[in-house]
Amino acid sequence: MKHVRLVAMIVLGMAASGCSTIDTVSRSVPFESPATTAMAPAMNVDAFQVRVPRSLQVSEANRYYPSGDIVWRGEPLGDRHAQVQKIFEEGLAMGTQGADGAVPVVLDIEVKRFHALSEKTRYSVGGRHEIEFVVNFLNPETMRPMAEPRQIDATFKAFGGARAVQAERNGMTQKVRITRHLAGVFQKELGVRDAAREAPAVNRIPAVSRSTATPLSAGDRTNNLF
Repeated sequence: MKHVRLVAMIVLGMAASGCSTIDTVSRSVPFESPATTAMAPAMNVDAFQVRVPRSLQVSEANRYYPSGDIVWRGEPLGDRHAQVQKIFEEGLAMGTQGADGAVPVVLDIEVKRFHALSEKTRYSVGGRHEIEFVVNFLNPETMRPMAEPRQIDATFKAFGGARAVQAERNGMTQKVRITRHLAGVFQKELGVRDAAREAPAVNRIPAVSRSTATPLSAGDRTNNLF
């Protein structure tokens, strides 16, 4: 019960500190809020799991603003739900390094929207990567919620036109930018001030396999838990 109260206080502290979208992950001092500093680090992330519900609609239309919940062209045509899940897992592997506080938790992430740029938009006017998800804090032993969920809007500006082309030439693809941005968002949410921002060398925090991701099976709505 003590851990449950502490996690609840941490989540309230996150809300009070105004944790919202950050422009990039490369700021020299990305987390300046006193509330965030005071609580960092408090959580010990035992594991994480990412759910991309199959109910999210995928659009492959090459329009300026395709309809759909998932618009992703940064990888070859394939299972877009699985590709988005992998991007989140890589971002979590980077962003949770250093989250070794006193309260053990499992992070359960449910993706709500992953709307990157179509080819037509990326190589002309540019736009925004619209990324929205929910973070649940689960007890590692019972896999039940320990606090209220956090609604996160991680939308940020995308490159367009000549800048997008130059970025790709330098290896800064959409996938690289989004993964690093998500890592920064998770660092901020967890109060981790100095975690690796390059490609994760070793992920010491395991992702929860689908077979053990109960009672939150893939496609379940987060709100059903509360």
